[in-house]
Amino acid sequence: MPPPDFNEANFLEGRRRKSASSSFRPIVFFLVPLFSVLLDIFLPRFVEPTRTLEFPLLITIYFSLMKRQPLAGIIIGAVIGLMQDSLSQQPLGMFGIVKTLVGFFAASVSLRFDVNNPALRFMLCAFFFLFHQFLYWVMVRALLGQIINVNGFDELARALLNSALALPLFLLLDKMRDKEA
Repeated sequence: MPPPDFNEANFLEGRRRKSASSSFRPIVFFLVPLFSVLLDIFLPRFVEPTRTLEFPLLITIYFSLMKRQPLAGIIIGAVIGLMQDSLSQQPLGMFGIVKTLVGFFAASVSLRFDVNNPALRFMLCAFFFLFHQFLYWVMVRALLGQIINVNGFDELARALLNSALALPLFLLLDKMRDKEA
């Protein structure tokens, strides 16, 4: 069996195929983000180590990647971010702005690459986690005038942990997609 060919053609496979977005039932679009935000808020109260997990971000990344439409990514990120802001102690709009940008860029990336590849999903989740954390740090610093202590190694470890969580979560969410005709 020949070794896998890691060239540009393999990564652009998704572009050559039908570039239609994945479809989900409307209830999935409502319940999954709501559950992720509630999980993000309440789970750390009972299990402290889960504070490092960023469920709403992972859901934003997944739905934005699967929709393959930048406008849809913007809407998905804004809705999930504002929902997270409204149910947490954060100033309204902080997560909304950051997740809107993440949703836009994730949907834009999905137009170029085959985002069903697990290795690419892992790398994208790690990148977007770090991107999210950096944008959030900039927003807190610029808009609120607050200083957040950031440890680069801790953030990298959190990015890898969230990316590892994303792989089985994305497989579960893949099963919720409507089957194409």
